[in-house]
Amino acid sequence: MKLAPVAFYGFALGLLAVGLRELLTGFEENRCSMTYMFEYPEYRVSSPRRVARLYPAYGLYLYGEGLYAQETRALKLTGAPVLFLPGNAGSYKQGEGMTGMEGSRDATRSIMGVLLTQQVRVQGQHWSQVGRGLCNDQADQIGVEAGQSEQRPGHHSSHGVTHEHHALRGGLQFTVDPEKKMAVLHHHFIRHPVRMLGDSPDSSVSMLDFPEAWSEVNTLRLAYSTPKEGQVRYFLFALSSRRKAYSHFYCRSNSMEMTSWVYGCMHKNGSSCVRAVDLSMGTELLPPYKVLVLSLSDLSLVTHLVVSASNLNGKQFTVECEWQRQESQTVSVSAPHVLSFGLTVSDVSVNSSGLLHTIELENFDQVYQALRINVASQCKVHQDRLPNVYRINVPWFREDSLTTASVPSVTEISGMLHTSRPDNASGVLLQLHTAPNCQYKVSIRTSLPRVLGQILRFCGPLVPVYTAVTLLLACGGQLSSILDSRRAAGMSQVVAKGLQPHKVNLLVYILHLLLRCNWFQEIWSVLYLPPMDALPPTTPDATFHEGVVPVEEWPHLLSPLLYILGAAVAFWGSALLRLVMRLISLILAPLHRPSVSRDCGTVSLRSQVLITLGLAVVGGLSCGPLSISAAFLLHLYRVLRLQMTERSLSHMLNLVPRKNKEVENGTVDAEPPTKSKECNGAPLLSECALQEVRDDLQLHLCLSALFTLPVMLIAPSLIHWIRNLRYSTQLDPDPCWPHTVPLIIVYMLLINCNTLKLSTSKLLPLTSCLPLPLSIAMVTFSPLHLYRVTYFLLAALVPLASCCVL
Repeated sequence: MKLAPVAFYGFALGLLAVGLRELLTGFEENRCSMTYMFEYPEYRVSSPRRVARLYPAYGLYLYGEGLYAQETRALKLTGAPVLFLPGNAGSYKQGEGMTGMEGSRDATRSIMGVLLTQQVRVQGQHWSQVGRGLCNDQADQIGVEAGQSEQRPGHHSSHGVTHEHHALRGGLQFTVDPEKKMAVLHHHFIRHPVRMLGDSPDSSVSMLDFPEAWSEVNTLRLAYSTPKEGQVRYFLFALSSRRKAYSHFYCRSNSMEMTSWVYGCMHKNGSSCVRAVDLSMGTELLPPYKVLVLSLSDLSLVTHLVVSASNLNGKQFTVECEWQRQESQTVSVSAPHVLSFGLTVSDVSVNSSGLLHTIELENFDQVYQALRINVASQCKVHQDRLPNVYRINVPWFREDSLTTASVPSVTEISGMLHTSRPDNASGVLLQLHTAPNCQYKVSIRTSLPRVLGQILRFCGPLVPVYTAVTLLLACGGQLSSILDSRRAAGMSQVVAKGLQPHKVNLLVYILHLLLRCNWFQEIWSVLYLPPMDALPPTTPDATFHEGVVPVEEWPHLLSPLLYILGAAVAFWGSALLRLVMRLISLILAPLHRPSVSRDCGTVSLRSQVLITLGLAVVGGLSCGPLSISAAFLLHLYRVLRLQMTERSLSHMLNLVPRKNKEVENGTVDAEPPTKSKECNGAPLLSECALQEVRDDLQLHLCLSALFTLPVMLIAPSLIHWIRNLRYSTQLDPDPCWPHTVPLIIVYMLLINCNTLKLSTSKLLPLTSCLPLPLSIAMVTFSPLHLYRVTYFLLAALVPLASCCVL
């Protein structure tokens, strides 16, 4: 192999490896933990043979926690298995009906986390009988393990947990509006988990009139830590003198008991407030503390703000509050361009005179962007402080990213988007919940590994398509070489030349532009062509006009890079194939008689017919992927025999040198291989025999790399069939049935193919022209339908197989 292609494709493979590593491992730690179980459902219950045969991938598990798990460990299960949704700790007394979900697959999937194959038709009054059947040995208690949202320690009292669990579950079951479902989740797990969603706050709250419990705060900031002894404590903040100078009031407390704690005073008696309204509904739960931000413009009827710091139970906590000017505590910084590759940095310094600062991240609105945000904090005075919380708020997301850090510290935050910014959405915000009197420096760089991970995350389906395109164009280049010089080129050479974005991507983009014209769309529909495969839009809630999916431009701009990554896979995959063939041929060489013929490993016509019929029957009655894989292995055996023959001939010392003769146009042509010299009546082997075997070897290596693609696409089906072989010997449904027989015939016919047959075939000129248009069609129609790759490969291989016959 030449150094330049090796270096180029080595660099491309390195980029692909970095992107794959980021894609597979570069996500944050899962901060949502499953609900605690004393024992997980790990005891499989044997199903009836008929049920196990029809549904081999499904199983039943005995479910129980604590005492229930211990009691049911030695339980003998009899009777018919019944689906049962258990209550807390597996209790049958809390079993809930599914009456509201009768006949609904989607609702069943949202509750249980699995898609059942049959409709659920069980009435609610049956559940208690089903649960008690566990104790009476009449029914099997079956638990369906489903993911539940994280319940943060300390956020709920024990009574609140039970109430919240049932209220939330009921709200989700009987709500079909997705917006309302998200509002329920946001209300219970982010905002205020005590009140039900939609409950209006009390019109007025009566306060305790203990003058010694009240303190008025005249400073801009309050920092108060409760003593160990229980006490009643309220702080008053006058609004009259602050309305013009400040816009918001910010308060936080690490007391996670979600009781009301901030009020708006409407009637004041002396130093205490006697009537107030509850303002705690806007409280947000952050990992280390709860936060409330009030806009002063919404408090026109309130004279004072009241913050409760009472700890009657003696639990210590800290309360910090301050008046804020939101505009002065908000700065903007532009995100570095994606092509800066992390070489440039945008930074901003924040002198923390407040508890909350907001940084607007400008030009950060596309999914292919990925930022590495570093926040460095330092304080002159070392003292105990509440931890910092860095929050990335994306307005068009339904979730925020929260990072907790101590002071001082250096924290790295990953900035990546799941969807692009809609036209009517505001920009991304980085909120810093900081410690007072500290300095913060925020540095933003583009992260190249994360950019590659984002590209693969959203455009990954194009990489295997471009791998197939590269191998198909390499096969076309091999056929052109045979057509022009009657010799096969080196496999690494033709695969390296399979990278032709100027021919493939350019024409695909032209088609993309033409499809915007009505006249071309009419021609497209007249030809009954399927829609052009376009990656799903990354903008949330993308609107469709007249059934046309909006197509984004940036994937087309990235298509050359994706082509290079796919070509790198083809280049190094073919190199690995050659290496494996050499190693296996070395191992199997002692088991085979040395051969010097180019026809080694071929199959007779009768054997071809019998093998083809046998594999077709096996594919039809049992498993199509198995038959295709067997035909592929037969072709690999042909490659192994050619490899052995090439090694044997290359080590011979008595080969007759080739003689070249000059033809009319001045070119040099090798002596025909049929004219071999004789010694004592026996023909002598010439270097032409070695060259013939090498040509055939390069041809079949190229075909083997191409044949690998359908085998890799059907590998999941083959693995599924093998894993379930004890239940059923037939793959049903078989996704390979449309192309099983054609692939087997093509594989068997091309086993006997050689460069001589191809060079003399009249179909070769036409066949050598097919790979390019088929490659364009493959990129046009296969990114979202990867199975179509096999059909396009068949369209190229069937004429090639015909060249061996005609």
